[in-house]
Amino acid sequence: MACALVLGLLVGSFLNVVIYRLPKMMERDWQHQCREFLANDSNIATLPESNEKQETFNLMVPASRCPNCGHKIRAWENIPVISYVFLGGKCSSCKTTISIRYPIIELATGILSVVAIAYFGVSWNGLAALLLTWSLIALTMIDLDTYLLPDDITLPLLWLGLIINSFGMFTDLPSALWGAIAGYMSLWMVYQLFKLVTGKEGMGFGDFKLLAALGAWMGWQMLPQIILLSSLVGAVIGITMIVVRGRDKNIPIPFGPYLAIAGWIAFIWGDTINQAYLKLFVVH
Repeated sequence: MACALVLGLLVGSFLNVVIYRLPKMMERDWQHQCREFLANDSNIATLPESNEKQETFNLMVPASRCPNCGHKIRAWENIPVISYVFLGGKCSSCKTTISIRYPIIELATGILSVVAIAYFGVSWNGLAALLLTWSLIALTMIDLDTYLLPDDITLPLLWLGLIINSFGMFTDLPSALWGAIAGYMSLWMVYQLFKLVTGKEGMGFGDFKLLAALGAWMGWQMLPQIILLSSLVGAVIGITMIVVRGRDKNIPIPFGPYLAIAGWIAFIWGDTINQAYLKLFVVH
């Protein structure tokens, strides 16, 4: 368990990088594609060129720096949770406050990694559970920040679910295949119906892909529970935010985090929840 905790803390530190940089990488890619499209459009006579030199920007480069003073983060300043405590939550150079969300994500990743290994054991199933856990954490935070669920995470997650279940790791392959199909189509139909009735888009296509991925990992049989749990999680968190923080009810709240939380709960305790439900409501 100690190894799982340490590994989770280290991965949590990397997830902080992914959560911050991946959306910016996507934005840069979209801008590049737009420039190429406009440059190739014969109806456009001239295209303003950017004078800014685009530096290499990915998950590894450039090295992490303080956003306020540009101080390069040294290795000892990047130890998960410990460095934050040692530095008093401030940059060692300019003393600007560092968001507490960074150690929270690291600690949450460590704890959830321990839970996953405790449930599935040190095995291939446990390793797969860790990959799913880490992916859902990244998707949750990115969606909260940007209202985006990147294809770079959701689509590999979907394919990985189908691949591992071709070996019957968590469910059989037919259940995984139909889980992916049903997961995507169920939310797609809700989206189309909502748009038809209201003329508005109630959710993004990333939500369809995320539920499809969860269906691929757990099978179609778990989808009803995931949808019900996501609604429950959404109601609890939404009401809490309105009451505690006074959040405007008209401000949209992304659905992806609720799906991710519900999916992880169902992945770990889904069978237990189903059994408890049957014992509670089945008449003897």
